[in-house]
Amino acid sequence: MRKMVKSFLFAFVLADPLFAAESTPSNRTGHRSSYYKNGEIHVNILGTPEGKPLTTGYSDFKPSWSKTGDMLVFFRRVKNDRDVSKWKTAICIVNADGTGFHQITDAKHTNFNQTWTRDGSNTPIWNRKNPDGGGYHVMAGKVRGKPGEEIALTDKRYHTWAYTALVDGRILVNCAHPKLGRGYYLMTLPLKGKPAFQKIQCEMAKQGYLDRLSLSVDETKICFEYQRGFKRKVPGRTLYVADFDAKTSSITNAKPFANKEGKPVWFAYPRWTRDQSAIVYQAGGALYLYTLKSGKTQKVSTDDKADYRYPHGEATPK
Repeated sequence: MRKMVKSFLFAFVLADPLFAAESTPSNRTGHRSSYYKNGEIHVNILGTPEGKPLTTGYSDFKPSWSKTGDMLVFFRRVKNDRDVSKWKTAICIVNADGTGFHQITDAKHTNFNQTWTRDGSNTPIWNRKNPDGGGYHVMAGKVRGKPGEEIALTDKRYHTWAYTALVDGRILVNCAHPKLGRGYYLMTLPLKGKPAFQKIQCEMAKQGYLDRLSLSVDETKICFEYQRGFKRKVPGRTLYVADFDAKTSSITNAKPFANKEGKPVWFAYPRWTRDQSAIVYQAGGALYLYTLKSGKTQKVSTDDKADYRYPHGEATPK
């Protein structure tokens, strides 16, 4: 299977007191990011006013930047619904300079939370809702691919959700495995047979839910949202940064860096900057930057009337 898959993959501010953030702009650090602003995709230096968006006229979500730094993959909402799981969406790719837009899936499915592999193949992967229940399964496509050419990497009969990928080709997933049980795993696509799953050891996972995990460039750190308990509730989550060990498959030494108090606000989508010195995230419709060395946080969105979401550092697949 892995040979088949690999062949396929290669062939084809003034801070609100609520957030206790500083008001110093980030332009002097030069952190470049992609993000959603009022349904449009932007690429910009954090802390500076936006120029023209890369996409317009649609509702485009969650841009993820390729490791090569030249492309963004995102999903376009084609059919809306009050129930997000009933949206119909298409996976799209555009160059970071705004050229080369192309759609690699149709909009007959619910496709969410796309990213790229880090193994050198520049392969877009994402999560697709299983049409007959069972949650989601992981899909893979290709740059310049056409709708219908994408393939399923995991079985549709049980839930698997991809978060982020490693240089060695493994994919970090949340999986309700029929034999191994529900948990967080590093998934390997073997040469033959079914994917192999190595369970990630994490004490926090025994007490609550980790979501939107993102690995640092050197894969020694990981950031994520966390909620205590297992009844899904998005507002009020705390953002954490922790140590990650790819060899032992473990997450340890987790420390909160945003919303430690659990205020009922949507703190979400922590993502690394290219130099991994900082983490950019959204909170209450604005963007914020947490610098690891200083422990300081600053507001880096500039339009207080706009809705900012889904930041993503340059050339750093989540």
